[in-house]
Amino acid sequence: QVHVVESGGGLVQPGGSLRLSCAASGNSVVSINAMGWYRQAPGTQRELVASITGRGFTNYANSVKGRFTISRDNTKNTLYLQMSSLKPEDTAVYYCSANLDLSSGRRDDYWGQGTQVTVSS
Repeated sequence: QVHVVESGGGLVQPGGSLRLSCAASGNSVVSINAMGWYRQAPGTQRELVASITGRGFTNYANSVKGRFTISRDNTKNTLYLQMSSLKPEDTAVYYCSANLDLSSGRRDDYWGQGTQVTVSS
């Protein structure tokens, strides 16, 4: 069984900061490849916020470049998203995605349940 669990969301004022975390675990997990953060606001499609490969190469949506930083700790199988200078338009449910290799030989993307981020005064 595989678990991908996000944490760290909440309510923050414009200009504030939050750090999201995502832990991937499971007895069948052999390795974790690329990981990413996505978000979905009401009435919109889910969009990529940032991604990071197993070797640490990163990619960001233009809307968050210079404000958000994605990182990972491979010793803890944990992904982070440091969000600064938050804007009301960053309000969304944030989802973590992890591309996993399993002991069965299968490779697939697994998603967390999402964590709400609300930027409002």
